[in-house]
Amino acid sequence: MSHLILLSEVSQALQLGMPVVALESAVITHGLPSPHNLSLARDMETAVRMNGATPATIAILNGKVHIGLNALQMERLAQKSEETIKVSRRDIAVAIQRKVHGGTTVAGSITLAHQAGIKVFATGGIGGVHREAPFDISADLYALSDTPLIVVCAGAKAILDLNATVERLESLSVPVLGYQTKEFPAFYSRESGLPLSLSVNSPAEIVEFAQLHWEMGLRSAVLVVQPPPAEEAIPRQTVEGWIQRANAEAMQAGVRGNALTPYLLRRVDELSNGQALRVNLALLLHNARLAAQIAVALAHQARRQV
Repeated sequence: MSHLILLSEVSQALQLGMPVVALESAVITHGLPSPHNLSLARDMETAVRMNGATPATIAILNGKVHIGLNALQMERLAQKSEETIKVSRRDIAVAIQRKVHGGTTVAGSITLAHQAGIKVFATGGIGGVHREAPFDISADLYALSDTPLIVVCAGAKAILDLNATVERLESLSVPVLGYQTKEFPAFYSRESGLPLSLSVNSPAEIVEFAQLHWEMGLRSAVLVVQPPPAEEAIPRQTVEGWIQRANAEAMQAGVRGNALTPYLLRRVDELSNGQALRVNLALLLHNARLAAQIAVALAHQARRQV
């Protein structure tokens, strides 16, 4: 772990077997507009702390991998700059070698969290299979297939092909647990029409399943999907109309590659008059709280086994 710089409180928590939750930083650098990105990052860390765990926001600053950020580093990361890159798994060495700032995606974050010894990670929505381009598959899915963490999310981003994404998770042997739901959430919406094979109702059940999964020699993540808060969620049909319009506009403008997802998310928010952003912020906090509760349950279980 010589290339990792652990914030002192994160290092101490891990050494003592205390609960820790890893958080991504691409949502800060690329996913959310200012000033929401900085306030959300702070609020997620606060939500983790209030539920009994230590937050560890993961990012790359000046080519150094940081597991946990202090206040100044968080502010620096939240400053929008074209020189700050989006870091998936393949980009980690690139960011280190170029000595740049980088916001880590789900794939990049869980890879680095696993190296640091963190077992639980929270995000908004994972990447997946893109609409109109089934060959365009997020590295998040492959990282989930071989990185043994508990990952909490609100499903995959609604702009994706959710059915194909769920199918690919199945083919990659990534178990998907619905937290107090029997349906795969659709990020902004609580419903997707895609049933889940397993639903759980408590953090303790999630920990029990994950431990059994890994004890059987399986090395994938356990994906825990939680619907967005009911008071903020948007009906799926409404969201779908915005997504179809945003996709058509992106195709006409020639937006593709890494620029596509941020473009679509931004355009959907514009079409919703800010409603989509409010759901996004709410579900991120919702997931941070659940992840902290899972990390606490995991730490309790580990102490009982000693």
